[in-house]
Amino acid sequence: MTVCSAVLVLFSACLLTACEKTLIEEDNEQGEATGNLKVSVFQIGKTPFEDLTRGEHGAVTRSTLNEVVTRLNFAVYAMDGTRLKQVNQTSDKEGFGTCSFQLEEGTYQVVVVGHSSNGNPTMTDASCIKFTNAQGFSDTFVYCGEVNIEQEQVDQMVSLNRVVAMCRFVVTDDFPNNVQKMRFYYTGGSGAFDAHTGLGCVNSKQDVKFDVTGGQKQFDLYTFLHDTEGTIHLMVTALDGSGNELTKREFDVPMEQDYITWVSGSMFTGAGSSSTTIGVTINSDWAGETFITF
Repeated sequence: MTVCSAVLVLFSACLLTACEKTLIEEDNEQGEATGNLKVSVFQIGKTPFEDLTRGEHGAVTRSTLNEVVTRLNFAVYAMDGTRLKQVNQTSDKEGFGTCSFQLEEGTYQVVVVGHSSNGNPTMTDASCIKFTNAQGFSDTFVYCGEVNIEQEQVDQMVSLNRVVAMCRFVVTDDFPNNVQKMRFYYTGGSGAFDAHTGLGCVNSKQDVKFDVTGGQKQFDLYTFLHDTEGTIHLMVTALDGSGNELTKREFDVPMEQDYITWVSGSMFTGAGSSSTTIGVTINSDWAGETFITF
């Protein structure tokens, strides 16, 4: 082996080791067992956990968290915004809802994201935490705060708040036999959010498809608004098994953070593919619900 070849092999081995170390750290379900910062989720949104059985240090039990989210992402950032450590947890593993970090003395920013998407968001930058169409968008809750680490261990109990708005689209008539999927393409919201504000930070083209062969008629669509209120432009398309467009409707839907906007009506026996003018009434759940009929 030549000197150049030996150096190349050594460099490749070091690079591989470095990559493996990063992946292990980010996929570690528990964090560091002897860490001096212990972060535990004790409440999510408006879910009343007060009367439920709690684990060590009062943390909500894993079965309780399972009913709200299936994934938790814990991240620690330096005060200049650099991400230092991240722990990703899934609800099927022990210890869900609590993790530890070993940190030097100093002040840090802690972010915890709870959701039920099909993968973990990109969290390199706390000011732009991003989900993708491939991962899917779900009910999402966030905690963002500072912690000061000195000589004593810190047990930080965190409460996560909902940062999404939801459009609940309901088809009230029957599907034609050739309809296999429903596609929801919407703009005006964001697939990413700033953990400091809970608001959307990019202009996204969100695209979600549902298989309707099982008779599903209610479809929940999530977005991060750029302000506490906003409007999404929603295009709803019925597709056949080959992906061909059969019926299309378009809507401008008013949304509000922590609110559900219900949009319901006849998809196939209604007014065709023209845009629809909508009226608004209010009821309460989440922070509230808006009901729209087309």
